[in-house]
Amino acid sequence: MARLLQIFGFLSVLFRGAILTFQSLAIGGIVFLVFVLRRANQESDAIKRSCLRWIRRAAIALAIMQISYVLANSLILMQSADMTFRQVSGANFVIAGAIGIASAITIVILSSARRSRGYSDLLLPAAAVIASSVMTSHAMARLEYRAPLIVFTALHQSATAVWLGGLPYLLIAIRRATNPDFARQMSARFSQLALSSVAVLAPAGLVLGYAYIGSFKAAYGTSYGAMVTAKVLLFGLLLSLGALNYQLVRGSPACSILSSLKRFGEAEIGIGITVILTAASLTSLPPAADLTRDRVSASEIFTRMAPRPPRLGSPTIEELPEDVYAAQSKAFGAGALSTESFVPGQAGTRPNTPAEKAWSEYNHHWAGILVLAVGLLALVAQAGHVSCARHWPLAFLGLAVFLFLRSDPEVWPLGPNGFWVTFADPEVLLHRIFVLLVIGLAVFEWLVQTGRVASPNIRLVFPVLVGVSGALLLTHSHTLGNIKEEVLAELSHIPLAILAVAAGWSRWLELRLPAENRTRNAMARLWPACIVLIGAILLNYHEI
Repeated sequence: MARLLQIFGFLSVLFRGAILTFQSLAIGGIVFLVFVLRRANQESDAIKRSCLRWIRRAAIALAIMQISYVLANSLILMQSADMTFRQVSGANFVIAGAIGIASAITIVILSSARRSRGYSDLLLPAAAVIASSVMTSHAMARLEYRAPLIVFTALHQSATAVWLGGLPYLLIAIRRATNPDFARQMSARFSQLALSSVAVLAPAGLVLGYAYIGSFKAAYGTSYGAMVTAKVLLFGLLLSLGALNYQLVRGSPACSILSSLKRFGEAEIGIGITVILTAASLTSLPPAADLTRDRVSASEIFTRMAPRPPRLGSPTIEELPEDVYAAQSKAFGAGALSTESFVPGQAGTRPNTPAEKAWSEYNHHWAGILVLAVGLLALVAQAGHVSCARHWPLAFLGLAVFLFLRSDPEVWPLGPNGFWVTFADPEVLLHRIFVLLVIGLAVFEWLVQTGRVASPNIRLVFPVLVGVSGALLLTHSHTLGNIKEEVLAELSHIPLAILAVAAGWSRWLELRLPAENRTRNAMARLWPACIVLIGAILLNYHEI
């Protein structure tokens, strides 16, 4: 339990992301059921039953996540503030969680009842779910303009749920529809609903962005502003896919659009979940408008990001701070957990030394060389002129070994802390997860590229893992003992995350779109280009 509490900062973002995801799925399914499947016939009844099953599953998962989140928060508060459970039970997050849990259970009960009439009564607990979420948002903590911010937050979350949460139900309906014309009618209705959601979501987001960021300088000079910018860019990707869907619905024969609609919808769902995770990360950051000092200026960003030769030589372990290294060795020898690190993200309140920064730059630059090689080899393999280039995924194994050895020098085999003991550190834990993801990328995509597997599902492992890596990178916070350094680190990692998301889901579309869809060829060129850009950005990563 103690180790779980130590990594709660990271887990809280994942909990919040899961809550927002299942909340969107439950609400989006209810709205889809009420407003898209509004006509009762034998075919729509079968689709309704399937949608109801998934609404119940989403509501059950929402209740479980809410319970977990409330319990974890309560334990943290009771341990850190020496409070009793009775004292904690009156906290705002507990009340909000109780409302969310009760609403989710109500949705499960109401959606389980057989009835001949509609399901509009599900809209009431859906609204209560939104209310419980808004109660733990930044809007509730504001002293000025609290009421309008609460309204805009509710509108923003509701529109997100209707659009992104409704997408899986559109795919369910399309798959189960036996009449192509009926499937197209549902797609057209959902497109209108999605357009209405965007018309609400975008202005509400602008208002909230202005309230929480306040200026253009804060948009790039603070971590909160940088994450909002990432969210906007991902939103742009979603709009691009939505526009392709809209063109299909409006301009193609019903029998030829269904396969493409399903594939674009799958990619929209994946990117949509990433957007929701980004929103969850924002809840752990103070609004940029409240941070009027230590903002990063445009000149500082330009100086840091200006192209320079990569660092190909590394400092030794002995060159890293002796006091920190000695403290870790002593703590490890005594059997105590030490999670202070001398790599970015682990320096506590002490700024990184030049040796630490050089260590980090060396890591990023050699990782960039390996990733750049992967992207270039993938492009060569697509051309088909060099047969051995199809083994390009094996280069990821070299990257995995490098990350395992170099990411955390305070951990075995380089440092004094054991392999398992530092898993209580969220930064180390996330690095280990990335190593596993990279190994998965290498193994599964090599099997695909060399024709050793026939299952079409195995081909999808690579795009899913790349997309998940990008989403996790957006939850990857940095604590460098210097606010400006933290912002600069975020600014360097956000482009990597967005490119990874774009690479993963463009590869997904290349594999899943029908051969006659011309977008498939563009996607085949896009994902290796994204990997090349990731390598180039890593090669230009600097901290000094």
